[in-house]
Amino acid sequence: MNILLINPKFPDTFWSFKHALKFVSKRTTFPPLGLLTVASLLPHSWNKRLVDMNVQDLREIELKWADLVFLGGMSIQLKSARAVIEQCKTMGKKIVAGGPLFTAFSDEFEDVDYLVLNEAELTLPQFLVDMKNRNVHHIYQSDQWADVTTTPVPMWSLINSKYYSSMNIQYSRGCPYDCEFCDITVLYGHTPRTKTKEQMLSELEAVYSIGWKDDVFIVDDNFIGNKALLKKEILPAIRQWMERKKHPFGLNTEASINLSDDEELMHMMVKAGFNTVFVGIESPNEESLIECKKSPNRNRNLIESVKKLQHNGLQVQGGFIVGFDSDPSSIFQKLVEFIQESGIVTAMVGLLNAPTGSRLYKRMLKEGRLLKAMSGDNTDFSMNFIPKMNYDFLVNGYRSILENIYSSKQYYTRVKEFLRTYNPPKVRISFVKSNHLKALVKSVIILGVMDKERLHYWKLFFWSLFTRPRMFPLAITFTIYGYHYKRILEYYAAG
Repeated sequence: MNILLINPKFPDTFWSFKHALKFVSKRTTFPPLGLLTVASLLPHSWNKRLVDMNVQDLREIELKWADLVFLGGMSIQLKSARAVIEQCKTMGKKIVAGGPLFTAFSDEFEDVDYLVLNEAELTLPQFLVDMKNRNVHHIYQSDQWADVTTTPVPMWSLINSKYYSSMNIQYSRGCPYDCEFCDITVLYGHTPRTKTKEQMLSELEAVYSIGWKDDVFIVDDNFIGNKALLKKEILPAIRQWMERKKHPFGLNTEASINLSDDEELMHMMVKAGFNTVFVGIESPNEESLIECKKSPNRNRNLIESVKKLQHNGLQVQGGFIVGFDSDPSSIFQKLVEFIQESGIVTAMVGLLNAPTGSRLYKRMLKEGRLLKAMSGDNTDFSMNFIPKMNYDFLVNGYRSILENIYSSKQYYTRVKEFLRTYNPPKVRISFVKSNHLKALVKSVIILGVMDKERLHYWKLFFWSLFTRPRMFPLAITFTIYGYHYKRILEYYAAG
């Protein structure tokens, strides 16, 4: 049996880092972890190939080879997934589809032969049994949660790692919180389900064995959902492994802001090799946090919490949202001021949307305010419900935030603010990355020579080189990120 696994194309967004990746000769950020895991769940005797459309085109020759197509995807990949389905149908190829996109919108994919939904550990085995017995159904789904201690190591042999800027692994699924706008608990539940330390070391070893020596993203929606287990087993084991391997990876993940309350946990994460956390901050407006039930963020000085994480060696990438019912008309300026003061360089600001199945989705439906399914990209200036604030005023205010925080002056000021606070450990990865050298040369040419606002680049270049020399590579990385953000903003403005 010849199995072709297809990952649809992602559109260009702030999160795609498309323009930044060109500086390091990469094609996309992460491999399709879900499909690689599914590949390991399929019979070992089957022949498997992967086409990641973010690094290569889907060619007719691959479809001709395939006996069966496995199609994954998230909501933001809808347009590309539709094109793949059409291409497969034209060639008479049967499709097995799964992942968040198809789980959330299963009713819209009647033309897909087999929908294997929810978590593959639960639904894929029955599909395989029925396939063997020639009694296959159209849809397979489950209301249970998978035991992730049975999840196999992803099949890394299917990818060419040189095309990616980072590898990714998963430690846990589920989140103890229940923010109104989030669908994570719908997909994965409230109780974090974790892999064992033996699994984690096996996954790190598998990535190391393909020759990878760069960033590894632990994709959990809240890595610290089970703090006790992290402290007792997982982080000590990762630290020991990293020390034995001479620190081959820089680790990053997602966590709630209450990580800043736990000095011990922060120190353990940094010693284990973590240098970055994405934190959903959402809003500086307390009433909006109450509205969306963002409980970890309430009743605290959010800027102080961010600074604490930075000072302890964790760069904070922040997620922000405007469009809450409780947002005042001053929210746009307040958010700009917050981002600048906090020194959050990678500040991802989006318009509020209601993912299918989320509590916000249900509330908007009940209130008659729901318009459509969300696009999957909350930075594309679209909303899928009627906001309480005047829509044009809201969108214009949102645009003003992006134009402000990604203007060269504001952006480079924020980079300096972060570098003044950031306190990374003195011992880090012991090798020089060739990609950093490539990026430095290209940044000098593109940003230091060709860019009309190159003065900001050179000011940061020499300031970081002479006052923060250990963080000079990071400063150059931020200049490249800023170039990407500006290009994407121009793209949205033109569209």
